[in-house]
Amino acid sequence: MENIRLLLVDDEDNFRETLAKRLQKRGVTPQQAADGLACLSLLADHSIDVVVLDVKMPGLSGIEVLQHIKDKYPRTEVILLTGHASTPDGVEGIKSGAFDYLAKPIELEHLLSKIKQAYEKIQRAAQAQKEAEYRAKMEQQMIATERLASLGTLATGVAHEINNPLAIITESAGWLKLLLQKKELENMPRKADFAKALDKIDGAVERARRITHQLLGVVKQPDSAGAQINLGELAEEAVQLVHREAANKGIEIQQEIERSRSNVWSDPYQLRQVLLNLLTNAIHATDAGGRITLELEDRGEQIVLRVQDTGKGISKENLERVFDPFFSTKPPGEGTGLGLFVTRGIVQKLGGEIEVKSQIGRGTRFDIKLPKHREIKAELDERATASWIEKIKSRLREKSKGEEAP
Repeated sequence: MENIRLLLVDDEDNFRETLAKRLQKRGVTPQQAADGLACLSLLADHSIDVVVLDVKMPGLSGIEVLQHIKDKYPRTEVILLTGHASTPDGVEGIKSGAFDYLAKPIELEHLLSKIKQAYEKIQRAAQAQKEAEYRAKMEQQMIATERLASLGTLATGVAHEINNPLAIITESAGWLKLLLQKKELENMPRKADFAKALDKIDGAVERARRITHQLLGVVKQPDSAGAQINLGELAEEAVQLVHREAANKGIEIQQEIERSRSNVWSDPYQLRQVLLNLLTNAIHATDAGGRITLELEDRGEQIVLRVQDTGKGISKENLERVFDPFFSTKPPGEGTGLGLFVTRGIVQKLGGEIEVKSQIGRGTRFDIKLPKHREIKAELDERATASWIEKIKSRLREKSKGEEAP
């Protein structure tokens, strides 16, 4: 009972204050309001579970206040009181959403029982909502698991079926480049065009190889190697790697990181990949003249690395899907939909979290929350052995039966 946030609303001061004292003796300390306006004002500033509300009051009547409460605070339960045992008022109150209707003079035990029942109803509703959210989350995880299982099967085929032809293409393009450097081909017509075409072949091969590596990287989930890292220095390295691409688009990258307070124990190689993924995405999403900012926030045992851009932003319906495998808002051929999926996997493996906030036309912000001190290790709970990794392995075993080893 002591956890119930209770509000008494009655214009009769003596009755209200006496009732409050009696409730306090029973372990419930209510707040008080003398009329409907005071009640609504108090509700605007405080979270209230149960309102015990007089029906007959000057100004706003109890029924009008009840309707305001149910409109703005639907989770708050209301128990109506009246000095006149009027059935029509009670019926109207129940129709408007009141939990119950009691007539004055009231028995304290009866009122306490109704307050407790109203509070239990709130708790049941909150529990039901949590269960619904949990079910929705589990459904999303099951969808992701199925996608990952398919991805594992696909990745093994990709490694053999694509990497071998890519190696042949790379070797052939390299041989053609060597030929172009021969003295007898110095005056070859349109030699520059041939060289440019070979460069495009190299670029396309490299893009295909990156896609293959991303796919295989998701399946393999390499172990982490822990080390003392200065996030300021790591951010500087990542910025240098994307500096030219940002400069070509006229995008400014600002670093607001105090290096003396940016040390964590983590995996520098995987964190560098996370930063590169986020910075590259930010550059692609930001128009010329835009800005990307890297910030650091120290929260004691946790440190937050923030990457924020002034780009196009992400729509609300897409914001919940940005970490899904194969989801991309880029035009076909310009994105694999794996970058943010891999990024979240790395951050979670390092014991951290990643959050995203965005507004259309105003930009996007990613917060990477990392523990300062943590022993890096592969840590899948025993109860999660039926998760996506085991499903991927199972699919791979099924696929390998009857197949010839490459």
